[in-house]
Amino acid sequence: MESKYLYPTREAGREFITREIQGPVVMLNQLRFREVADYSTAQDLAPDVPISGREAYNLYVRHTLPFLKESGGDILFFGKGGHFLIGPENEYWDAVMLIRQQSVSSFLAFEQNEEYMEIIGHRTAALIDSRLLPVEETKL
Repeated sequence: MESKYLYPTREAGREFITREIQGPVVMLNQLRFREVADYSTAQDLAPDVPISGREAYNLYVRHTLPFLKESGGDILFFGKGGHFLIGPENEYWDAVMLIRQQSVSSFLAFEQNEEYMEIIGHRTAALIDSRLLPVEETKL
């Protein structure tokens, strides 16, 4: 299975910014891991022995967390996924994660951090597919 969605498109980025979300934003991450991590585009980050996509993602999170916290963000939830109760029968996600950021601007600052960009190859090596949905809190 080849990669489907690992990076935002220019149009999606523009739409995210023009939504003008005020205050905190929560990022809903749906993650599907590779059986074996593929470090072909980040060979300088590759471990000495092959590892699973889940292990590569754990490396990504461990290295990313200081940058995330420095930018005012935090992991609210990380859990094991599976098949939908309501949704496409053939679609599944290995893991789901909720990240809270103080604002869109703090999220963008985190994403553009040069030191963070140096380790993003762990994420690319880990994932075969993903979804990222910015969520804005509203009142019922």
